Amino acid sequence: MKKDIAPIDGELKEPLSGRRHFLKTTLTASMAFALPAGVAAAFRNTKRPIKIGLIADLHHDIIHDGLQRMNVFLEAVDTQRPDAILQLGDFAYPGPVNKAVIDRFNNAHDTALHVIGNHDTDAGYTTDQCLSYWGMPARYYTTVVGGIHCIVLDGNDTGSPDYTGGYPSYIGPEQLSWLENQLKTIEGPIVVVSHQPLAGISAIDNAEEVQNLLATAADKVLFALNGHTHIDLLLKVQGIPYLHLNSASYLWVGDQYKHESYTKKIHGAHPWISNTCPYKEALFAFLTIDPNTLSVTLEGRKSEWVGLPPDRLGVTTYTELTLGEEVAPRIRDRHILRPKR
Repeated sequence: MKKDIAPIDGELKEPLSGRRHFLKTTLTASMAFALPAGVAAAFRNTKRPIKIGLIADLHHDIIHDGLQRMNVFLEAVDTQRPDAILQLGDFAYPGPVNKAVIDRFNNAHDTALHVIGNHDTDAGYTTDQCLSYWGMPARYYTTVVGGIHCIVLDGNDTGSPDYTGGYPSYIGPEQLSWLENQLKTIEGPIVVVSHQPLAGISAIDNAEEVQNLLATAADKVLFALNGHTHIDLLLKVQGIPYLHLNSASYLWVGDQYKHESYTKKIHGAHPWISNTCPYKEALFAFLTIDPNTLSVTLEGRKSEWVGLPPDRLGVTTYTELTLGEEVAPRIRDRHILRPKR
């Protein structure tokens, strides 16, 4: 059987493949997942709950009201007062045209963290511009938030032996070696962050290789977190939870399902919106890691579709997912709890 992908209530009893395998995983996605068995030791220097504000896939250069969505998120940040805020990529082109939304995010918190998405270097922009405009220390890096070690990866490496076209989606050998060293040397609890998924739908080309590496530090890795897919999904691989955080702005449906959700004026100025099913309000979440209860809580947010929803459009792009479940205008509240021994 392929490396264990299992629900919280036990390992899968028989091999599953294709759609049946994926559905067996996603149908349990709203259940609680166990933290790694040895995680208590990793929390020895972390005494208080740590909260992080999360927003993914704003796509300020596609959606017409990206700054407004960012402002709603940051108003919630002012109320929630997290220890850090984190955007998970596909944020805003790193140039003067987007200075307002970039500065708004960076100035909203002393610890404003970034991940580079595959679309952030569209339109001729570069990784170096992301580092400069966003204020990132490197394209992949480690930072500590209240005793939680966040390992931020860059899934945009080239050179994948399995590359078949489109955007690169790969963690290359140099970055893998760096990741292995981080996992060996970091003693405290670890959260692994990327734009592209490390497990599940649309995972990076060498997802199994990365999953195997993270499994070697399962006593310290609390969970992995990604954006990119614009879905709401939690799954577990080799004992480690992998969380897909939904987009702040929309579901991409593509040219085949092009339609208008807003006024002709908005679509004229922002034509790519026609390839999406937008969310009425911004989606984002607040993640709380509590060392006292050994639990992780995600406080999400619900919205509604603007215009026709994907089922009314006859969307069949997401064949491995369920419309209204993983594909929905929401980020579900979740609770990842270490079970009692």
